[in-house]
Amino acid sequence: MNAAKPIRSRVALLTTISMLVAAPAMAENLVFTSWGGSTQQAQQKNWAQPFSAASGIAVAMDGPTDYGKFKAMVESGNVSWDVVDVEGDFAYRAAKDGLLEPLDQSKLKGIDPRFISANAVGSFYYSFVLGYNKQAVKGTAPASWSDLFDLKRYPGKRTLYKWSAPGVLELALLADGVPANKLYPLDIDRAFKKLDTIKRQIVWWTGGAQSQQLLASGEASIGMFWNGRINALQHSGAPVGMSWKQNLTAADMLVIPKGSKNKAAAMQFLAYATSAEAQAKFATETGYAPVNLQSKTKMSPAAVKTLPDQYSASQINLDMRYWAEHRDEIAKRWYAWQTQ
Repeated sequence: MNAAKPIRSRVALLTTISMLVAAPAMAENLVFTSWGGSTQQAQQKNWAQPFSAASGIAVAMDGPTDYGKFKAMVESGNVSWDVVDVEGDFAYRAAKDGLLEPLDQSKLKGIDPRFISANAVGSFYYSFVLGYNKQAVKGTAPASWSDLFDLKRYPGKRTLYKWSAPGVLELALLADGVPANKLYPLDIDRAFKKLDTIKRQIVWWTGGAQSQQLLASGEASIGMFWNGRINALQHSGAPVGMSWKQNLTAADMLVIPKGSKNKAAAMQFLAYATSAEAQAKFATETGYAPVNLQSKTKMSPAAVKTLPDQYSASQINLDMRYWAEHRDEIAKRWYAWQTQ
C-alpha cells in the first residue's frame, strides 16, 4: 500500500501533531494506526475521542497500516505505534513470528470468540460485496461474482483490490464454478486464468476512498468493495447498489506491537474500543459488524439490518489461517501477474 503512503503520511503527521497539541494536559498518550479514510475517521470519533475524554490518555492517529514498517519497528526495537488495525491473516502470522504483545484477556469483555486470540482482538467484521453503479449498468442488476466476469452483459471497466490479500482470488474461483466449500487450498493457476479474461478491463483500487470514487463516478461500473464503503455511498445519495450473494467475510484485528512503549495505555484503549457501546456506535456509522456480542442490543433495528452478519446464508468466510501461511508466496506471483 505504498502508493498512497506519502500523502497519507503527511496527513497523519499533521493529525498526530494537532492531537498532541490539543491535549497538553494529558499525562499519557498512545499512537493508534489504521487504514485511513472514513473507517479511521469513525474509529477516531467513536473510540479514540471518547476514550481520551474518559481516561485522560491522548490518542494520536497515524497510518496507513504498513506491514513492512510494522516489522521493521519491532525488529529494530524502535516501536512508535501502540495499537494497530491489521488484517486477520497478518495478525495470525505476526503472532507466530513473535511480533505482538500478549493481550490481557481479563480486560476484554463480551467478545465474539471468533475474534479473539492471545495476541489479537477483533476491530470490526466486514464483507467484500459486489457493488455496481445503477446508472452505468443496463438491464438486470448484477448479482454474483460471475456477473463481474461477464463482459457481454456488463461491458466496461471493473475495479478490484490491488494488493495481494484475501478476496480477489477467491471471487475469481467462485465465478469459475468452484464450490464455496472447496476454495481452499486455492487453485492459483485456475484463479489467474479466470482473471486473465477481464484483465484489460480492470481498474485497481488501492484504498477504500478510491474504490468509492471509481464507482460513484461510473469510471468503473462494477467491482468488489468493502460493504461499509457501499453503505457510505448509499447514505450520501450516490446511485449505487450491492449484492450480498457470495459475500466474502473477514475481520480486521487490533494488535499491540512487541515493544510498545505504552502497553498499559494500549490495553486500556483496546478494552474501550471493543466494548459493547463503542462497537455499536462504530457499527451504526460504518455498516461494519461489531465484534462484541452485546453491541446489537445498543443499535437501532434499521442499523442492525445493514450489517454483514444479516446475510450469513450467502456468506463465505475467507480463510485467514491459510493466507497467514501462504501470503508471501502468493504475493510474488500476484505482483508479477499484474505487471505482465
